[in-house]
Amino acid sequence: MSKWKEITTKEEWEQYYEGSGSKPFVVLKHSTACPVSFNALQEYEAYLGKTPNEQVDYILVKVIESRPVSNHIAEETGVKHASPQVLYIKNKETVWNTSHWSITEEHLTAVLN
Repeated sequence: MSKWKEITTKEEWEQYYEGSGSKPFVVLKHSTACPVSFNALQEYEAYLGKTPNEQVDYILVKVIESRPVSNHIAEETGVKHASPQVLYIKNKETVWNTSHWSITEEHLTAVLN
C-alpha cells in the first residue's frame, strides 16, 4: 500500500519534477474547500489502499494553502489549473491528466497499473 505525501514548497515540487526521469509521480491538486475535490481525494486514497503502482510516487498539493506551488505546477507543466486535478509526470512530461469527476479509483487503476 502506498501513501501520498503533501508538498508545500516549490523546492519540493522541483525535487519530484527533476527526479521524474528515474521515478515518475502522480500529483493530486486538492481544494480543501470543495466537495468535488473531497470526493477525488477519497478516490485517490481508495486507489492507494488497494494495489497501486509501486514504481510511482504519490503527492498532494492543497491548492488554497499552497497556492504558489499550485500555480508553479501549472506554469511548469503547461497544464491549465483545475481542482481537483491529477497529473502523471514522467521524464518531466505530463503523460496524463484529468480533473473533477473523472478522478476515480477505476480511472487511476486503468492508467497507472
